[in-house]
Amino acid sequence: MKLLVTGGAGFIGSAVVRAAIGQGHEVINLDALTYAACLENVASVADAPGYTFVQADIRDRAALDAVFATHAPDAVMHLAAESHVDRSIDGPGDFIETNITGTYNMLEVARTHWTRMGKSEAFRFHHVSTDEVFGSLGAEGLFTEDTPYDPRSPYSASKASSDHLVRAWAETYGLPVVLTNCSNNYGPYHFPEKLIPVVILNALAGRSIPIYGDGSNVRDWLYVEDHAEALLLVVQKGELGRSYNIGGHNEATNLDLVKRICAILDTRRPEAAPHGDLIRFVTDRPGHDARYAIDAGRIGTELGWTPSVTLDEGLERTVDWYLTNETWWRPLQARDGVGQRLGVKA
Repeated sequence: MKLLVTGGAGFIGSAVVRAAIGQGHEVINLDALTYAACLENVASVADAPGYTFVQADIRDRAALDAVFATHAPDAVMHLAAESHVDRSIDGPGDFIETNITGTYNMLEVARTHWTRMGKSEAFRFHHVSTDEVFGSLGAEGLFTEDTPYDPRSPYSASKASSDHLVRAWAETYGLPVVLTNCSNNYGPYHFPEKLIPVVILNALAGRSIPIYGDGSNVRDWLYVEDHAEALLLVVQKGELGRSYNIGGHNEATNLDLVKRICAILDTRRPEAAPHGDLIRFVTDRPGHDARYAIDAGRIGTELGWTPSVTLDEGLERTVDWYLTNETWWRPLQARDGVGQRLGVKA
């Protein structure tokens, strides 16, 4: 397939780009190169014959029209989004413009392109979203594809809005869409402002490791390369109009997660052990959701996908990657907001 991937220089998007090239697809990587993007994420495939990079912003409709006219993709994988909850608390406007207006632009240019193709049955618009649109779970239960939406942060509300737009374009205009909602991703190339990289890099530097509240918030962790494989499976074989939840089957409290990372670092850097002594509890995030957990039964039953990486395996791979890739993460620590406590303006 010729895939147009938006946000392909970001964390999850770059994993999709690398996996797609590895599977033999053509890829047009469209990215605005905002603060969280890094072209080094796709350096390993930059010279591949099927790879093209285009710097463009999904908020720029004219630029999108030009990209579609030039490259005529068979399918769109729409991952470009503002995604950091803390930043959405401090500056929600960017999330509204990118995640809602940007998705509207993508839908409209895709609809024009699809119409130009004679409304080909082979075209797909794959919208990639998050489990955060479903709100917060109690101690029991799982998010299914039928769970009512209940977003609680500007980020999750903007993603919920974009999900609704995609479904509306499918119902009203017949645009052939598939949707996915994933749990928390982690792995190589994870931008240094997110929890797992913060823990690793603070521990390596001997700085305090902040944990919001009492650390009891639960997340389901999905290794990013497993997620990329699932996304490529859905865009090729998913049923039109259907949504698929993608989870890692790896629930852990934030405190347990941090302790596991510290234990790995104790074996890798024993001279600085115990790294757990660096843990500090800090004021909780406003509106912090208590628990996310995904029921990924549909994608398993219908498409045969299951995660291949356990949390312990994935954390070891991730820690080892950061230990051997300082030249990647070190420059990113100077970018705007990295290393600062965000999300406290509320």
